[in-house]
Amino acid sequence: MATLILSAVGTLIGGPFGGAIGALVGRQLDGRIFGAKGREGARLNELKVTTSSYGMPIPRQFGKMRVSGQIIWATDLIEHSERQGGGKSGPSVTNYTYTASFAVALSSRPIRAVGRIWADGKLLRGEAGDLKTAGTFRLHSGTGDQPTDPLIAAAETPGQCPAYRGLAYAVFEDLHLADFGNRIPALSFEVIADQEPLDLGALLDGVVDDYAAEVALPGIAGLSIEGSLAETLAALDPFYPVDCDACDDQLVLRPDLRNVPAHTLPEAATSSEQDDFGGKDGYSRKRNGEPEAPVAVIRYYDTDRDYQPGAQRASGRPLPGQPRTIELPAALDAASARAAVERAAKREGWSRQVVTWRVTQLDPQIRPGQTVRLPGHAGLWRVRDWEWRAQGVELTLVRLSPIDTNGILAADPGRAITAPDNALVPTRLTACELPWDGNSGTPVPLILALASASSPNWAGAALYVDHGDGALVPLGPTGRGRAIIGTGVSALAAASPMLFDRRSNLLVDLAGADLTIASASMRQLAMGANRALIGAEIIQFADAVPVAPGRWLLSGLWRGRGGTESAVAGHLPGEDFALLNGAGIVVSAEVAGEIPGTEIVAIGLGDSAPVARSIALRGIGLRPLSPVHPRWAALAGGGGVQLSWTRRSRGGWLWQDGVDVPLAEQSEVYEITFETSGVTLARWSSAAPTFSFMSGELAALTTAHPDGRIAIRQQGDRALSQPLLTTPPQA
Repeated sequence: MATLILSAVGTLIGGPFGGAIGALVGRQLDGRIFGAKGREGARLNELKVTTSSYGMPIPRQFGKMRVSGQIIWATDLIEHSERQGGGKSGPSVTNYTYTASFAVALSSRPIRAVGRIWADGKLLRGEAGDLKTAGTFRLHSGTGDQPTDPLIAAAETPGQCPAYRGLAYAVFEDLHLADFGNRIPALSFEVIADQEPLDLGALLDGVVDDYAAEVALPGIAGLSIEGSLAETLAALDPFYPVDCDACDDQLVLRPDLRNVPAHTLPEAATSSEQDDFGGKDGYSRKRNGEPEAPVAVIRYYDTDRDYQPGAQRASGRPLPGQPRTIELPAALDAASARAAVERAAKREGWSRQVVTWRVTQLDPQIRPGQTVRLPGHAGLWRVRDWEWRAQGVELTLVRLSPIDTNGILAADPGRAITAPDNALVPTRLTACELPWDGNSGTPVPLILALASASSPNWAGAALYVDHGDGALVPLGPTGRGRAIIGTGVSALAAASPMLFDRRSNLLVDLAGADLTIASASMRQLAMGANRALIGAEIIQFADAVPVAPGRWLLSGLWRGRGGTESAVAGHLPGEDFALLNGAGIVVSAEVAGEIPGTEIVAIGLGDSAPVARSIALRGIGLRPLSPVHPRWAALAGGGGVQLSWTRRSRGGWLWQDGVDVPLAEQSEVYEITFETSGVTLARWSSAAPTFSFMSGELAALTTAHPDGRIAIRQQGDRALSQPLLTTPPQA
């Protein structure tokens, strides 16, 4: 009855919604008559998946909440094909990927922003606004003048595309679906609708025309209203008690006024009628029995667990049977939820004390919902209802719980496995060609692309070849494995490639502080360990010592390895460093081609621009190694001089006593030239590692060009070796 009466008063003043507010006051009395309900307010949706169904409600979002949304527009999946390989070394491979464009409705009232986005439980968009998967994201906040989305407008009939004004929605354009099984994933969004703290007035805005509701909702970070607002207020009422006044011209909602001086009732009026309650005292006091299902558990969305549903239980002895659980579709932390359920349980326990009080005069300030004091009775009381009688006005009062001064109780949200928000990092890239190792199964030339990043959270990058015309030829993905690359801090000093370099050292900064390098023994070095590229020289190092996070000092060096002895001098600070430990992506020689200026390009999610690197040591795998150890000897009889040298071979890295290195070419041919200032003045050819000059043949050249030198190059199947330079003997 109290609910019906107060609902009628509220409807008269505040319309249908005012009736719902007025019903909150009378609900407590009806609860005693008809029994407590097993379910109050809206239910938690357990972070349901994104759907696309006609007729489904789109909730109003308040504060900061995690919502699933409704797909309101989408294109068909778009297929993309990428052909890789196809040269002389093997067949081509065509990879297919799929993208989709779609729009998701988030809130039926305007919002301010969208924070994180989850897709199939994984983080799709971080707190910094970075997408973890390729694609484009746009947000329409739901204002009354928002324009149409350009993608939707282009796809739909001109002039027939809705702007969805008043509806906040997100648009994904060309979202790559490879990480989600080539389907649109189940999405959930962290919606930021209002600035904290949230208050009750925001819930009434746009629903009630004339109201005053400056009621704070401490601890609530966000709220989702999918059903009627009255249901949500019913769920809030046990935890956030509100003084509701719908008796004047304006609907007024006030916070609990126990901190404000309460009205003191006059002494109870006695009655001479035998049947009147209270008799000569003018009042009666009773204590109701234990409720069948007292408030014991609150279920909510836990902000410390990425808005996953959580539960907190009120302290005290548990009663037999299933505890009464109230589901609050709000985002709270564990401590705030624990405090809310403690307040609700304490409020319900104290409200069992009921006093019926008779007054003879009706004070306009003393009406249902008002907080009062009673002469001779401790504590604060709230007017629950009144009733006119012949001997006066009968007020029914319930005891209010004392103000809690003990602070917030400790609460544990429970263990949560949340999706990590890894920041996107740029790609580091180095590319080089390696000397042939003599293995017939090794491609010639062997071109490697070595990609890395500063963080192990790097998601990899797509590799391409740029032949200088701006067209990018795909090579495939790098994967998530990081190569050990970096930058030389110091300039490596020159040294002999024929001696173990104990004096020089190299200081390098690796791409990531977590990357490490190990030392190696002399035996391990002889087996090829710790090969590294610095600039255009391949070295091996015995000792690697960390001197700072990501910075290493390399010493005990073997220099000019793999035929790079011509690069032992001329190093500069800032040269690319790469550990040649078998990591890296092999680049097809047919795709790379032989065009000068060809670059390897990497594009990752964290790269603001493509990362391009030229191929170091270009051609080293094709050309023979330069000859060594030039020797001059006079021919018998003074008939001239003989020049001889020692041959080296591609792939002939093993030292075998008594056996010459393998030729590794179809024929043995050498080109001998006399050069000065880069100009070739004479040329000879030999099929053996020796050549004889006739008497006086060199004298004329050296006399005319005293700075001239002899250059010896081995002619391989595909290229000439680097020259061996020697000065002719003086006549």
